[in-house]
Amino acid sequence: MISYLSGKIILKRDKFIILEVNTVGYKVFVSRQTMMKLPEAGESANLFTYQNVKEEALDLYGFLAYEVLEFFETLMDIRGVGPRSALDISDLGSLDKIKESILKQDEKIIEGIPGIGSKKAMTIILELTGKIKMLGAKKGSADEAEDALMQLGFSKQQAKEALSRVPSNVKNSEDRIKLALKNLGR
Repeated sequence: MISYLSGKIILKRDKFIILEVNTVGYKVFVSRQTMMKLPEAGESANLFTYQNVKEEALDLYGFLAYEVLEFFETLMDIRGVGPRSALDISDLGSLDKIKESILKQDEKIIEGIPGIGSKKAMTIILELTGKIKMLGAKKGSADEAEDALMQLGFSKQQAKEALSRVPSNVKNSEDRIKLALKNLGR
């Protein structure tokens, strides 16, 4: 899989660029936001990429930040959301703004995208809410055991409380999680 490209922009069009990397030109689809932030043709660019393999084509989608690529991949995991829709959704504003709207269950942010009506928008919002919370939990704290408990559905406060009752001589994360779960009654 092609995950990262660094090269010179040969051509810019509405929805894609051609990026020359070691004398090979790659057609990379990008969002409008990404397009506006990219330098002009003839200059260098670095993109994190998602390679979409289909029977009739191999398409590349490019992103300036790895976090946006992760969000795009999360969108692609939702049934009925293809790469074009995922690219459109990731183009709705800053990543933080999109995540905030999703966590507020605001389906209007997605409804304007071609091929996505209110019913599909609500389905996407519901599926994304849990996934975004899990993404946040992964980045949330430096404590692996706390993150694992949060991914199991416990609040940050519950996880901290349960872990505070684990003896301090227990250092292994797996053992700390087991003991914390006992403290939580599971």
